[in-house]
Amino acid sequence: MKTKKIIGRTLYHILVFGFAIVMVYPLLWMVFSSFKPTNTIFTTAQELLPRTWTLDNYHNGWKGFANVGFGRFFLNSLVISLLATLGTLASSSIVAYGFARLRFKGRGLLFSAMLVTMMLPAQVLMIPQYIWYQKLGWVGNYLPLIVPYWFATQGFFVYLITNFIGGIPKDLDEAAKIDGCSTYGIFFWIILPLIVPALITGGIFSFIWRWDDFLSALLYVSKTESYPVSLALKLFSDPSSSSDYGAMFAMSTLSILPVVLIFITLQRYLVEGIATSGLKG
Repeated sequence: MKTKKIIGRTLYHILVFGFAIVMVYPLLWMVFSSFKPTNTIFTTAQELLPRTWTLDNYHNGWKGFANVGFGRFFLNSLVISLLATLGTLASSSIVAYGFARLRFKGRGLLFSAMLVTMMLPAQVLMIPQYIWYQKLGWVGNYLPLIVPYWFATQGFFVYLITNFIGGIPKDLDEAAKIDGCSTYGIFFWIILPLIVPALITGGIFSFIWRWDDFLSALLYVSKTESYPVSLALKLFSDPSSSSDYGAMFAMSTLSILPVVLIFITLQRYLVEGIATSGLKG
């Protein structure tokens, strides 16, 4: 029996490792191609490792375009992602607390409407949102990429945090009321510290989605110096002339580093239980 278990586990890990290699191979190809001379990237596409290693792609890519260094594009993405993520967490936690703990007329209808918005494809809202932002004079700057997220417009995060709050015993609320806490006090002093794992989980997803958002930046950002990384990468590819794929792969490799580091650093919060940790405190 022990031999069968060992063989079974070995085969399982071999299969999982094989599937992992297949899934991660395109990413590895991009990373190693960023160290190849640009003129050899596609002629040696079947080879993973470069024949000649070079850092010229990183040097050329970091110079950017039109006297705008690529570091500026990283800063733009960082500003958009952080502000939008802060707005998402702040507004979603407040709305989630209302759904999870407060009882008011129309609560069920509003919660159902929130769930329906999660089912709508973003493309359905694209045209009406663009017209609305154009009427407000927001097209051409970062406002459409930041301001809406301060009003709990993403139902996924509201639903996520609502479920976390639902797992917190209501006895804590009752005890806080006896001690003189108001509804707002319960949220700030009882609920908010307990939903930190949920907020970090939501923050990871929100930051990644905003960092990788290409379509919204394409619609609303017009000036090159205001481009985020996701939009600036397309400048390396010019169908009408030559394209610097080496620099594009190099900057693409750098662009995934913040997301990878955030995920590795905070991944334990993705599975950490909130109710148990709250009761331990």
